[in-house]
Amino acid sequence: MTEVHAGSYKEAIIFLVTAGVVVPLFHRLRISPVLGFIGAGALLGPFGLGRFADAMPWIGLVTIGNREQISHLAEFGVIFLMFMIGVELSWERLRTLRRLVFGLGSVQVLASAVVIASCLYGAGVGVAAALIVGFALALSSTAVVIPVLAEQKRLNSPAGRASFAVLLFQDLAVAPLLFAVAVLGRRDGADVGSVLAIALGQAAIAVLVIVVAGRLALRPLFQLVARTRSPELFMAACLLVIVATALTAAASGLSMTLGAFVAGLLLAETEYRRAIEATIDPFKGLLLGVFFVSVGMGLDPALLLSAPATIIGLALCLIAIKAAIIVAAAPFFRVSRSVALESALLLGPGGEFAFVLIGGAIVGGLVPNEVGQAALIVTTVTMIAIPGLSVLARRLGRRLSTKNLGRARADPIPDKQQNRVIIAGYGRVGRLVGEMLTRHKIPYLALDADAARVSEQRRLGNPVYFGDSSNPELLRRCDIATARALVVTLDNPRGVEAVVEAARAERRDITIVARARDARHAAALYELGVDDAVPETIEASLQLSEAVLVDVGVPMGLVIASIHERRDEYRAMLKRKETEVRPAFRARRTVGKAVPETAETPAIKEA
Repeated sequence: MTEVHAGSYKEAIIFLVTAGVVVPLFHRLRISPVLGFIGAGALLGPFGLGRFADAMPWIGLVTIGNREQISHLAEFGVIFLMFMIGVELSWERLRTLRRLVFGLGSVQVLASAVVIASCLYGAGVGVAAALIVGFALALSSTAVVIPVLAEQKRLNSPAGRASFAVLLFQDLAVAPLLFAVAVLGRRDGADVGSVLAIALGQAAIAVLVIVVAGRLALRPLFQLVARTRSPELFMAACLLVIVATALTAAASGLSMTLGAFVAGLLLAETEYRRAIEATIDPFKGLLLGVFFVSVGMGLDPALLLSAPATIIGLALCLIAIKAAIIVAAAPFFRVSRSVALESALLLGPGGEFAFVLIGGAIVGGLVPNEVGQAALIVTTVTMIAIPGLSVLARRLGRRLSTKNLGRARADPIPDKQQNRVIIAGYGRVGRLVGEMLTRHKIPYLALDADAARVSEQRRLGNPVYFGDSSNPELLRRCDIATARALVVTLDNPRGVEAVVEAARAERRDITIVARARDARHAAALYELGVDDAVPETIEASLQLSEAVLVDVGVPMGLVIASIHERRDEYRAMLKRKETEVRPAFRARRTVGKAVPETAETPAIKEA
């Protein structure tokens, strides 16, 4: 039997313990765990407690002395992040926010980079190093800003949409920036122009191969995997696509992150997009935690302690420069002053990709180590300030809005897709619901676990996505926090209950209308919290009653009124008796035997 060395697993154990402490603690404090991971890395790294490992050997048991030992896992954290950015970049989203994404976003990045680079060049930093650091510091923190806005339920506010649009452009800019740093870092004294030309040619060929292969293989692959209805196999397929595209890009001389980003773009327009997001998100979160721990390990707190006034002054200058550019540019893109001020304070601090860009530039010899370390310390300080800046931004935005009431420009029109209905199950019943919503111009999104059905409906142009409707993460990816209602049309009673329970756990106030098998099932669903349960047997009886009454000569208006009255009586009765029939329903489910299904009309029996 192979001998086990506990020291071989020390880094993994330390990280898992850190994650188990940092995430719950910072979640309770309503602070982004990103800041906790960076702080933990700085504390447990070679510049923190690791300094005393030689004098006190026991400290070495709880510190990570060698950053390289976790560097590979940290690199995969960035790869997964870039893949998720690609998956989230749909053409629909870009088209809706195009004015802010390509207008305000491009101005913010380019102007901020030029101003910061000019300041660095004036301070004696070389042109290439100044530009790299300038672009790196021009980027903001998607990993901190988005969770802060989500925690405040302001993602769909005007300031939230403006901030998200700018972050979206920054995410788009990351891939070419990473590519440029990687190419310049391995030029080996050759002419920059020729190196870039050769690298761009290689990149074009590699990206073309990935795109063509992805177009031909990815959708059939996920269709085949989805038909197995195996969550484990679906997860394996997701991981295979990410790793395979990343390694293909690396073998072609590109960065692994660029390959993962392209793979995400290819999957963004497929029906498997939301299921992939829900599957990959836990891996991305954990691996990003490793990345931020490794970032913290590379930071030397002694630099901050040696010159705190200088570092804090530089951090304030960085926030001021980026914020001033956003506020100055906002009126040209029809963004009100209050919204611009809120977004400016959120986007003024640095972001996580500064660590990737500057770290790669330091390794490649493009940026002096002392300049890079100072920039990373400044970035960390500004990121720590984001939650506080968010509160300040909200207060200043409210005050400015009140002061300029009646004179301010109108905020951007809210995205109607944020107010859509979610349909769980897109069989015969779900399709009828979708058709009625479309007829009344109400946007909707449907989920279904049948891969063949999803593919067929996608070809017909219907907004149907593959996935398990009872998966809470998938419901979050479908924006259940802003959904207008949830309609559950599954023909499996247990499946209906699972979806209702998951939805209620995510949002207590959402309207839920569910399909019920019979009266007992309807009563159980009312107890779970649905607003309306529609029993198939009762509805079939009412429809038959309506038809016979009309056929025997009763006036249509009177028939409709009596049917509605009887339906309301049934609903009230079921709500009164829900606590009585629920134990019996549980007992029936527990027996494990098939229960004969009562007669139902074909029109409401889902395929």
